[in-house]
Amino acid sequence: MQHRLKVAAGITTLALAAPALAGTAVAQQQDYPPPSNPGSVQKKPKGPFKTLEVSKKGKFRTIQAAVNAAKPGDTVKIADGVYKESVQVAGAKHRFIKLVGNVKQPHKVVLEGENKRQNGITVNGADAVTMRGIKARRYKANGFFAVNVTGYAMDRLIAELPGTYGLYAFNAKGGSMTNSLSYYAADGSYYVGQTPEQTRPVQTIIRNVVGWGSVVGYTGTNSRYVTITKSKFFNNALGLAPNSLDSEKFPPDEQNVFRDNDIYWNNFDVYQKAPYKPNVNEDFIYPPGVGAILLSGRDNRFEGNRIYGNWLGGFIGVPNVFLKNPADQPLDRNIVSGNTFNKGGADMNGRDMVYNGSGTGNCFGGNTGVMTTVPAAPEVYPACPNTAKNVENGEPIGLMLSWAVQKQYRAGWIQHPHAAQAGMEPLVDWAEGKSYGPTTLK
Repeated sequence: MQHRLKVAAGITTLALAAPALAGTAVAQQQDYPPPSNPGSVQKKPKGPFKTLEVSKKGKFRTIQAAVNAAKPGDTVKIADGVYKESVQVAGAKHRFIKLVGNVKQPHKVVLEGENKRQNGITVNGADAVTMRGIKARRYKANGFFAVNVTGYAMDRLIAELPGTYGLYAFNAKGGSMTNSLSYYAADGSYYVGQTPEQTRPVQTIIRNVVGWGSVVGYTGTNSRYVTITKSKFFNNALGLAPNSLDSEKFPPDEQNVFRDNDIYWNNFDVYQKAPYKPNVNEDFIYPPGVGAILLSGRDNRFEGNRIYGNWLGGFIGVPNVFLKNPADQPLDRNIVSGNTFNKGGADMNGRDMVYNGSGTGNCFGGNTGVMTTVPAAPEVYPACPNTAKNVENGEPIGLMLSWAVQKQYRAGWIQHPHAAQAGMEPLVDWAEGKSYGPTTLK
């Protein structure tokens, strides 16, 4: 009975934040192409294919001019330099085009937004477009954006100071983000959102990427069929945030895999000082100090990750009780297994796991180094496999209210010293000139 009272009190208080929670996917306030059904993959072109070269002294002086002249399957080769433009790759007539800069040194091919252009490259309704070896910096919205497509490839890209997301896919079926770097994003370094439901899912692969210095390293609203692996998310306010909201179609998030990643030092207090204004709703915030949070969702897997040095919590699982469809609210059949917490005691989380017992079939198995859970009740964290209804406990809801709504996250930090890492400092209170993460790709 006591737990029921705690849960009820938490939900009543959280109701004050309902309008904000429903609108935390603030990226959709931008002037973006309207979503449409990507459909089946567009017909692969037969060729012959041409290479169109872009340079300051060549036939094509802008990337857009070369894209306009390109036919399906052609390659737009971009010489080193700074290009002050927003590139649009739209429609089936531009399917399978390749935009290739300097693959070994992407920072030498720069798309410059000057804080006044919307997106570096927008791919809308053109399937299987490749973007490689390019840097986009200081765009008001996003660095690299794919929408309404079946398939895309983003590889060897750098996004610096995007106003919303660095590498972004929305309303897309399948694609890849690989070997890339995104930092100082005013929302998320990487984002996959509103994935259409599919009977034969096309997978999205995010592999060997780095996201740091942002509000969130990776955030995915109503994402599905996404695998993130062999990647690093550190020095953000929050490392990973797969979530479910009614502000986008197809809730909840489901069937995502987060495997073999490093999730650490996510304590950046972006609300105090940052090289950008956080692009979030101020009434309901992502609280600094969280490694990974799962906000509703089903059939997701967190496996084999290394989670340490996050001062609120390493892994947090809570429901979004404001989703319109009650069936979408619980956490169901999610697996948290084989993760390593606290780096052998050398770099501790404030709390390792925080979970309110929402839903059915959630399980926690084979995690090592776990020292603290909220609640401190083993029955809330059943071993894998589990098919039973989970045991609810209201304590985590109260914590999330304090951290995300009342903004008492710093009071909630349990601070521990960090294990040193060469060439990089932990980021809590930002100061200009310090090295908090890489700015080039190796």
